[in-house]
Amino acid sequence: MTARMTLSPEERKARAEALHETITAQVEQLRDSEQWTQFLRYARSFHRYSLSNLCLIWAQFEALKEAGLTGDATSSSQVAGFRKWQELGRQVRRGTKAIRIFGYAQKRIDTPDDDDSDSKARMVTWFPVLSVFDISQTDPIPGHPEIPQNPVKQLTGDVDLGIVEDLTDYMKEQGWTVGRERMQEGMNGYASGPRKHIALSDSISPAQSAKTMIHEVCHYVLGHTDEECDYVAHRGTCEVEAESAAYVALGILGLDSADYSAGYITGWAERADADVMRETAKRVLNAAQRISEILSPAPAAAHELAA
Repeated sequence: MTARMTLSPEERKARAEALHETITAQVEQLRDSEQWTQFLRYARSFHRYSLSNLCLIWAQFEALKEAGLTGDATSSSQVAGFRKWQELGRQVRRGTKAIRIFGYAQKRIDTPDDDDSDSKARMVTWFPVLSVFDISQTDPIPGHPEIPQNPVKQLTGDVDLGIVEDLTDYMKEQGWTVGRERMQEGMNGYASGPRKHIALSDSISPAQSAKTMIHEVCHYVLGHTDEECDYVAHRGTCEVEAESAAYVALGILGLDSADYSAGYITGWAERADADVMRETAKRVLNAAQRISEILSPAPAAAHELAA
């Protein structure tokens, strides 16, 4: 498809409601599936690294990739030590260069008191250097179960239907800036209320760019970037709302982002109230309608596209 779908206001409303019901059903089905259960169990088996270690992992992985010594990075979400990978059914390749990070360790030491024979205990903390490896530096061990697939699949289409450009113009009218940035693998974009800035990753496809741009603008339309909105405290709900609205808005335009949106929403719905999608349906539909109105072509343009 190379042109946006054009619908009347009544058709847009009906299609939006149907799309919201569809994605809600898909999320509920995925959340209850064995695939999702297995993937969550696998994902939770990895250590959560500190911000400093995440930066170390990313920087070293980028250097290894540029030197042709490894494959694509996995956003530090699938990084583990040598033995941990063996527990997960994968073997680090012989000759692979490790990624160095800092560990954390404490030890109790008893020291004699100068005044009497009693001892005083003190805790000594140190940060040993540890070796970890990305999943792309490992191979499956024969006979072990395959790694569960992440339900979130990046969109790969090479057409964005002018969505990024049109929404960039809209956000500039609101006093915002929009740009491309180099981002960690797996991060597609962000919207910063204090900076009034939307950033898209410089490595995602046109189709993913369109979806991500709509998602970030939905954060703005839904009020998530407002100073009075406590996004951090309600992040799960905010992300479910923004992605649900993005899915509906894209669907109104004739694009299907279910391969990405269903898994993304399910992941955030796990961290929010289970019924958040139905409870916020009105806000989601209003935001999707607003986005579709911004992106609806003028009558003359619509005629030209249909010709």
